[in-house]
Amino acid sequence: MSVPPDPRDELLDVVDDDDRVVGRARREDVYARGLRHRTVMVVVRDPAGRVLVHRRTATKLVAPSLLDMMIGGVVDAGEGYDACAVRELAEEAGVTGVVPRRAFAFRYDDDAGLTPAQWIAVYEVAWDGPIVPQPSEVAWWAWLDEAELERRLAAAPGEFCPDSVDAWHRLRGHRPG
Repeated sequence: MSVPPDPRDELLDVVDDDDRVVGRARREDVYARGLRHRTVMVVVRDPAGRVLVHRRTATKLVAPSLLDMMIGGVVDAGEGYDACAVRELAEEAGVTGVVPRRAFAFRYDDDAGLTPAQWIAVYEVAWDGPIVPQPSEVAWWAWLDEAELERRLAAAPGEFCPDSVDAWHRLRGHRPG
């Protein structure tokens, strides 16, 4: 059986404040040096409109054990946002055969220093199949309606990934109604 690659060794594109590639570095170096890189986040909804929420595993390099309402991850060097969104859905949740809709992208800076500087592309997808979480990424998951998700965010915002919370609030502002 082969040993999976160490995520710290993944090669990422380093980008500037305008999302232009200015170099490449190992993920570990990107995080250690606070270099801006690309990330995707996908909100997965079931047919009832509920949101897939999960707890990240304790072994995650960023935001271990925090709750997250987004499936996603870093964009590999040379990979596009759209391809990454499809890949991350399959890897983290077993969601395949769908193409998520890109909502927007934004530059993210975490003043608290909990997550690295990023350019984040946010997507949405509807899914009516099974969820097959990747054990190394997802410790727990559930479908929550938006009202329950908002209640949990208000009650304990520090229990959620800060970059995902920012993306979620931006997404809610972009949706009609």
